[in-house]
Amino acid sequence: MTDIVDELKWRGLFAQSTDEDALRKALADGPVTFYCGFDPTAASLHVGHLVQVLTMRRLQQAGLRPLALVGGATGQIGDPRPTAERTLNSPETVAEWVHRLRDQIEPFLDFGQDRPNAARMVNNLDWTANLSAIEFLRDIGKHFRVNKMLTKESVARRLESQEGISYTEFSYQLLQGMDFLQLYRNYGCTLQQGGSDQWGNLTAGIDLIHRLEPDARVHALATPLMTKADGTKFGKSEGGAIWLNASMTTPYAFYQFWLNTDDRDVSRYLRILSFRDRAELEELEKVTEERPQARAAQRALAEELTTLVHGEDECRAVIAASKALFGQGELAELDAATLEAALHELPHVRADGFAPVVDLLAETGLVASKSAARRTVKEGGAYVNNAKVTAEDAVPGPEDLLHGRWLVLRRGKKNLAAVEIG
Repeated sequence: MTDIVDELKWRGLFAQSTDEDALRKALADGPVTFYCGFDPTAASLHVGHLVQVLTMRRLQQAGLRPLALVGGATGQIGDPRPTAERTLNSPETVAEWVHRLRDQIEPFLDFGQDRPNAARMVNNLDWTANLSAIEFLRDIGKHFRVNKMLTKESVARRLESQEGISYTEFSYQLLQGMDFLQLYRNYGCTLQQGGSDQWGNLTAGIDLIHRLEPDARVHALATPLMTKADGTKFGKSEGGAIWLNASMTTPYAFYQFWLNTDDRDVSRYLRILSFRDRAELEELEKVTEERPQARAAQRALAEELTTLVHGEDECRAVIAASKALFGQGELAELDAATLEAALHELPHVRADGFAPVVDLLAETGLVASKSAARRTVKEGGAYVNNAKVTAEDAVPGPEDLLHGRWLVLRRGKKNLAAVEIG
């Protein structure tokens, strides 16, 4: 199992650990139980969480036993952000989100009870709900030093801000540290995994265990934070986060997010997120370098992750939609939900009734003016539902509507827009 450390390093998933040699020895000596925590501060995980979820999957495949912690307690507080205080959600809302996140994480791990390293879901509300404030301060708070807690980057930045930081968020380190202690005592958990931005919280748990369990040998492993080549945060887009929940980010939009990955990022993302072997990934890297216009790596990344998150059927549907929009398939054969999701990613307008194609081309912004639209038609570059428009005065009718409401306009090979008829 020591090979997993080298594998993580090759894939760019090893930022730092408390003691790499000690971690390698622990892995070599026998099965290791590890945990990673996810706070329900929203109704869904987003693609930024995929790094941790898929790293858990990778570690389990290497023989480690995963504990997936969804924080019903810590989710009611939230890890301090560098900029501003979080809005607290009600306990009922957090409880609902706990169930949603658990449902999202479970498909990635193997919970089969016949496995010696079967995964387990845990909730830190189980050991905090009945804990009194006095017990928490005496048994946990006693072992934390404020001067060290102040060195955490997000805390330090908040202290320098006008708003400052509340005691509620400041205490988050104590709660996460207590999580590691409880999991060590209850399940023999000796490794905590998380992002490098969580390093202060990871080591807080180790320090607490060392104070209360002096003979314990526990470790922390941090993965790097993923960023884009332009320096922006991974997992964000102009429209906000890309969610794993299909009702919050459609499978089509999810697929397109990965398909549009920058050439400078795609090989790195594949190493971190793909379960393809080294030879396959190196071949995709070579193709990207030699023939970037083929976008083979982007397609491989989009197909693998869409299948992992949304399933094979949804992946096939969005691929069919993507091809059909550009004239490589039948738009009429797409189901209504997939078509609508795809068209919402395009420039689109609403119309109360039917109008000439030249008007629609101009209204959707595919051309600058109606005269430009007429030239496009005359030159054979205008399409409605992938059918070439040959007459400048052509007007679509009810029989042209897809699922009774949509028209897909195209100028040339790649410029698309949609019209929704009310």
